[in-house]
Amino acid sequence: MDEQDMESAVKVLVTAAVKDGGRRVSVHLADQAEKILVVALSHQPGAAPEGEVFAALQALATVDSCGDDLADDGRRLWALLDATLRPRRTPRAG
Repeated sequence: MDEQDMESAVKVLVTAAVKDGGRRVSVHLADQAEKILVVALSHQPGAAPEGEVFAALQALATVDSCGDDLADDGRRLWALLDATLRPRRTPRAG
């Protein structure tokens, strides 16, 4: 798994949830079948996120999909990351 992508995805999602103006933000993680779901819940019915939120997420190599939806407890922003182990790059000899 690319830890840097995971960290970037969490930052983007939490920053967008904070902009909703609620008093708290919840972050939830789940994993299954070599995928990691990151969800940030704003606990506030916010407006749709700006396009740069999804553009920033989609720019990450391991993000398979992302989106948002409204629920009774606020707006959820989410990203699904591929956690498949990737071979390490080794320097070429010679």
